[in-house]
Amino acid sequence: LDEIEKAHPDVFNTLLQVLDDGRLTDNKGRVVNFKNTIIIMTSNLGSHLIQENFENIDEQNQQEIMDKTKDQVFDLLKQSLRPEFLNRIDEIVLFQPLTKKQIGRIVQFQLRGFNQMLLKRNIIMTATDDAVNYLMERGYDPVFGARPLKRVIQTEVLNKLSKEILAGNVSDGDRITLDYFEESGLVFRPVE
Repeated sequence: LDEIEKAHPDVFNTLLQVLDDGRLTDNKGRVVNFKNTIIIMTSNLGSHLIQENFENIDEQNQQEIMDKTKDQVFDLLKQSLRPEFLNRIDEIVLFQPLTKKQIGRIVQFQLRGFNQMLLKRNIIMTATDDAVNYLMERGYDPVFGARPLKRVIQTEVLNKLSKEILAGNVSDGDRITLDYFEESGLVFRPVE
């Protein structure tokens, strides 16, 4: 259940029955068993607190900021959701925002997937650190996390490389390097 805080009160009443009894009965008396069900709910409550608190996080203050943020977010949950609902939730997990290092690994992972597509044409592409850093900066948004990253790789890498292939600048069997330059942006150059 995504963004549970926005749910209609009737949804909470239904969930209370499911969480309390482990079953749900419809208006015709039919029963659905939820005893072996895991219900995962997400919420954006406190996302602004997480963003503010994690702006200046480092190795030394990480645990302190995590504890402070967790307390603030849980207080906000208590203000926003009914106590009888919160009392039936087994566990609440606070996710940390992605670090630059993690975003870099996601870029590398996405590019490896992209390389799998290129192998069909026997094209091998490597990426420089400058290119990875550029994609990291363009694709990461503190509010949306890494979601925009796939779009950036699609438009900045896949679409550009497709145009290079259609123009005849990159051919089957080529070895290319994805690089970034301040004046020209992302470029594909042959491996020397």
